[in-house]
Amino acid sequence: MRIAVLGATGRTGRLLVEQAAERGHDVVALVRAPDRYTPPAPAGRSRVEARRADVTDPGAFPALDDVDVALSAIGIAKGDGPGALVAGARRLAESGVRTVWLGALGAGPSKGAGGLLYSVVMRVFVGGELAEKAAADQVALDAGATVFHAPDLTDGPVAPACRVLPLADYPRPLLPPRMSRASVASLMLAEAEKPTPTPGIVVPLV
Repeated sequence: MRIAVLGATGRTGRLLVEQAAERGHDVVALVRAPDRYTPPAPAGRSRVEARRADVTDPGAFPALDDVDVALSAIGIAKGDGPGALVAGARRLAESGVRTVWLGALGAGPSKGAGGLLYSVVMRVFVGGELAEKAAADQVALDAGATVFHAPDLTDGPVAPACRVLPLADYPRPLLPPRMSRASVASLMLAEAEKPTPTPGIVVPLV
């Protein structure tokens, strides 16, 4: 497969690029400054191409008609004004490419799904960004994307028993849920590799 990764320089995006190459996929890393991007070492015959993409400028976002699926791990970077997440979701929706979008547990339809303590943590540390995350998720959902509502992300390896559940089937935990970025990246790639997409919100868990 040929996979585009939006947010390829971020902590989760870098893992998506690395894992996709390790799985034998060709990767298009969508980054603001390709000349400053260092791709991971090639894995087998896989190739990583850096392509300039600025979600806030429609004229600087490339066509994606040469890729099979796009994975987004875009976040709100320091210095980004409001609307960057929504703009990213719109650029992918406009491209028409099948999309797997990384959102956040506790935003929009999953508000309260992480439990009381998790909801408090989200309000304190994410706060005003929750509304923009929910708005971006909705753009992605309206375009038929699979949206991952991931809990608090940590470093660490891929958990062997990680899986996803539809939001409606996710059991509310007692303690604030956490999961490694590597596990979420692995699950997003597994979704991208499915011959038939699973539109809607899913929650990764171990």
